[in-house]
Amino acid sequence: MEARGTRGQLGGQDLKGFGFQPPGHPASSIITAVQQQDYSASVWLRRREKLEHSQQKCIVIFALVCCFAVLMALIFSAVDIWGEDEETEEECSSNCSIVLVENIPADMLFSDDSAFHLPLSTGLNSLLDKARVAVEIVSPVWFLSPSDYVSSFYPAAGQGRALLSRLQGLKDKGIQLKISTGDFDTAELKTLADNHGAEVHEVNMTALTGGFLESSFWVVDRKHFYIGSASMDWRSLTTRKELGVVVYDCKPLALDLHKVFSLYWGLQHKTFIPTFWSKRLFPFFSKGKPGSLLVNQTKVETYISSSPDVFTTKDRSSDLEAISAVIQQARHFIYISIIDYLPVDSFASVPRYWSRIDGLLREALILRKVHVRLLISCWEETHPLTFNFIWSLKSLCMEQANCSLEAKFFNAQRDSSLSGMNHNRFMVTDKAVYIGNLDWVGKEFTYNAGAGLVISHPANVTERNSTVVEQLQAVFKRDWFSRYANTIQTNKIPVCSKDKNTNIPATYLTNFQ
Repeated sequence: MEARGTRGQLGGQDLKGFGFQPPGHPASSIITAVQQQDYSASVWLRRREKLEHSQQKCIVIFALVCCFAVLMALIFSAVDIWGEDEETEEECSSNCSIVLVENIPADMLFSDDSAFHLPLSTGLNSLLDKARVAVEIVSPVWFLSPSDYVSSFYPAAGQGRALLSRLQGLKDKGIQLKISTGDFDTAELKTLADNHGAEVHEVNMTALTGGFLESSFWVVDRKHFYIGSASMDWRSLTTRKELGVVVYDCKPLALDLHKVFSLYWGLQHKTFIPTFWSKRLFPFFSKGKPGSLLVNQTKVETYISSSPDVFTTKDRSSDLEAISAVIQQARHFIYISIIDYLPVDSFASVPRYWSRIDGLLREALILRKVHVRLLISCWEETHPLTFNFIWSLKSLCMEQANCSLEAKFFNAQRDSSLSGMNHNRFMVTDKAVYIGNLDWVGKEFTYNAGAGLVISHPANVTERNSTVVEQLQAVFKRDWFSRYANTIQTNKIPVCSKDKNTNIPATYLTNFQ
């Protein structure tokens, strides 16, 4: 009997193990067990869903944190002018005065009735006379003080030394001197920084674009400025032919040029171009929204441009856009005075035709019948292809009525020192002027840093000789009809390098642009 009971119990347990209820237990117990198992499974599923949801939230939060960190890195990598009060053009006076400034070498002779303007050295010194707070300078070259040996041949080189001396004395007057340059490895800049309180920032153009810092301008107290072809080189004040403008009491434009300076200033120690630029670097004026200002008591439209494209902030017009606009707006004539004209991008892996300006000139000649005069410098670095492109432009007008392209080369050099070279970089039309820092060569606008000024006046100006447009037209005509301008003849390449015997050693006449 006991054995059967035990056997019965074991049999019952065995049946339970297979999920069967032995006889004698009610069906409700089976249902309850199943419900408990379902409840446990649903709880486990809910917990798993919560865990997965928590993991997803963590992933999203982590991603947001990473994005925020990257954003902060970008913000702090962007060029900014931290701590400065932001000004607007509405706060600025618009009653400006402008004068053309030139350096004409002493032995370069023009007719007595030719147009002449304020000497460059006088204009720069007048800016220092007005300085009260800060002088900001951008120059590709710093070589104001030549050796005594060279000075004995060029007495006027003392103007460079005098200018350098005044810059050295700014600290004693409580005036801040800030310099942005592409090459800090010069004795004069080191002396200014180490002994005279100047702040010097170097822009590593090689790492940023593979080009050079060719900009040349001053900004004084964010009210006055100079922009033009001259660098801080004694030859720009003595032996080279230079042209620019000095603008007084013109805070809107001076602030816009200061923003270009601030962009360079913030690029110190950087080996990459910021992903975006601070809004404090955005200009007031542009090609699409020029400033309407009173300049020399005449209402004009004006703006500052810059190069290369990777250095142009939001709303800033590039130099190419400015040049294109001035060419396209011309209706009667376009006069161009430039060092080099070569529509080729030689920096590309394969040199290619660069049509941005050349195409616009062809359009002006053929479609609008605009008279074009092109005055280029003839020097030892002039590329022979330059003349091929000029001949090509001239050939467009063959058997074309009212089509006129004239080209001359300017050559007053006495040796290989660039002495007497026409260093001008400007364009003037019947409507506007463009004064810049770059040559009209493809690689210049793509890789090099430069700045430009555009001024145009309305058609109803009554005082035709009072505007900078008419004044610059007179300068161009003076140079065009001078003894130093020679017509470029078809299929004949002029000899531009004239190395003559000189008593000055070549080591003292470093040949750079």
